[in-house]
Amino acid sequence: MGGVIQTDRVEGCTLEAGPDSFLSIKPAALDLIRDLGLSDQVIGSNDHLRVTFVRRHGKLVPLPDGLMMMVPTKIMPLVSSDLIGWRTKLRMGFELLRRPKSKSDDQSVSDFITSHYGREAVDYLAEPLLSGIYGGDPGALSVNSVLPRFVEMAKQYGSLTRGVLAEREKARKNGARSATPPPLFSTLKGGLGQMVDAVSAAIRGKTQVWQTRVQRVERKDNVFRVKMNKDWVTTDKLVVACEAHSAAAILAGVDPRLSELLGTVDYSSAMTVALAFQAADFETPPVGFGFLVPKKERRRVMACTWVGTKFSYRVPEGKIVARCSLGGASDAAALEESDDAIIAAVLGELDEIAGVKAKPRFTRIARWPKSMAQYTVGHAARMAELQERLKAIPGLYLAGNAYSGIGVPDCIRMGRSAAEAILKSSKA
Repeated sequence: MGGVIQTDRVEGCTLEAGPDSFLSIKPAALDLIRDLGLSDQVIGSNDHLRVTFVRRHGKLVPLPDGLMMMVPTKIMPLVSSDLIGWRTKLRMGFELLRRPKSKSDDQSVSDFITSHYGREAVDYLAEPLLSGIYGGDPGALSVNSVLPRFVEMAKQYGSLTRGVLAEREKARKNGARSATPPPLFSTLKGGLGQMVDAVSAAIRGKTQVWQTRVQRVERKDNVFRVKMNKDWVTTDKLVVACEAHSAAAILAGVDPRLSELLGTVDYSSAMTVALAFQAADFETPPVGFGFLVPKKERRRVMACTWVGTKFSYRVPEGKIVARCSLGGASDAAALEESDDAIIAAVLGELDEIAGVKAKPRFTRIARWPKSMAQYTVGHAARMAELQERLKAIPGLYLAGNAYSGIGVPDCIRMGRSAAEAILKSSKA
């Protein structure tokens, strides 16, 4: 239960093997948490401590204040930053003069950002930021599916920077911005596993659960037959909430073209490595939320989060926990290496990048092969065709990170939508 949401507790430390939080601005997760009676367990990220560093020429350089993803909104922090060169800074300034230009064709994130801010902005802003979300290549990811808000800004304002500033001004005039804005990330005190446990408890006694593998699905006379080992289960409503590549395999007998479309969704693999240290072994405690390593300077570690700085209640006094991300589209081979080899590589990079020379009290590794959906160029068109195919198959619903959002709230939203559609059809 819970899929990649897995929480472990070791020596008082709360360790997330998968996602550690979700965007506060997306309501579906908080709605579910409220329905489960866990609202008093919600905590936000410590945004007053939020500084994220990016490795550049072997040094950690802070992301300049005022960045919205890779879009600059403040002049002086950008001018004084060592993260990008003067040519890119000048291009970002002139980007304010860019005129609206309607462009309906999909393109890669890399091409889109390059056209606005130049290649350096892709290498040291877009790529490291998106690697932590998708583990993918901005040269392959679809800007219409990954950054749709920026695409709309480009159409309306031309300049992304001008678009962000204009939207902020609209929000201010409408009173949407409060004196205390919500934290960027939210989670639960005891980890996201609390939510999974609460869902499991809520359905206990009301739902029959088979924890086994599905071989295939057949459909005849508007009835689905699901084969699990030697058993068959019959139903007129079926929600398929696994990865798209698994859904493609089991639904081939229901609709070959639907299966083919599901198979077009690429996936990258992910690995998280948690290392716990004694705080006394650090000459100086870590500063900020953590750091990102751009592909141009990356060996194995894509990103590192200082868990106790980002969230309260996660790490007890006297300990420091680093959570590192590895894998991604360019390093799936990392998942095949031994635990000892991975720990040695991570410790070596933590020493080189952040000066961490302490020996860990304990480590935990989680491997997630082919788990992060990649919305490559053309994704929206393929998903539109997929939805048309679904309309011809009453009772079949899809949910998960392959379709219209990869975050925890997105998956919850799609699951709830499927449930509501089933309830509505049952009452009709």
